[in-house]
Amino acid sequence: MKTLYLLRHGKSDWNSGGPDHERTLAPRGIDAARRIGRFLSELGEVPDRIVSSTAVRAKETVRLAKEAGEWSPEIELEAGFYGTDPDRLLDWVSRLDDATNSVLLAGHQPTWSLFAAGLIGGGQLRYPTAALAKIGLHVDRWRDVDFGCGELVWFQLPRVLKGIGWPGG
Repeated sequence: MKTLYLLRHGKSDWNSGGPDHERTLAPRGIDAARRIGRFLSELGEVPDRIVSSTAVRAKETVRLAKEAGEWSPEIELEAGFYGTDPDRLLDWVSRLDDATNSVLLAGHQPTWSLFAAGLIGGGQLRYPTAALAKIGLHVDRWRDVDFGCGELVWFQLPRVLKGIGWPGG
């Protein structure tokens, strides 16, 4: 079984100016990214690889999560994640090295919710900023990943971590 974590970027600062790709995180997005990073570490589920969109808000989200959670993998950047669609993302995932058992991808809507829904066989996911999904894929090789081969193991919202007094919140 392979594991895919899909992290949507944190809340962006619409007043940061410049083009969409260059938008930074708002204070709420910074806080949420750190909570999600600590959450994943507390579960003992740090992924083998971390790959982020090149958009500033996605890179900042995953960097803050990594720092807060003290994750060891380096962050890789993938320009193709910005503005992609579920089919192209599936193609990218299918080319992962099989030595990798789990990967966290940081990116954008609407692709993340559409991709997650496709992997788990349908439905609709409301995917707020900095939400993190864990999808178990019923395959031994990444090249065998296809829509419908996965199951949603959990879906975590950072605001819930803050509200329940969880230690990482």
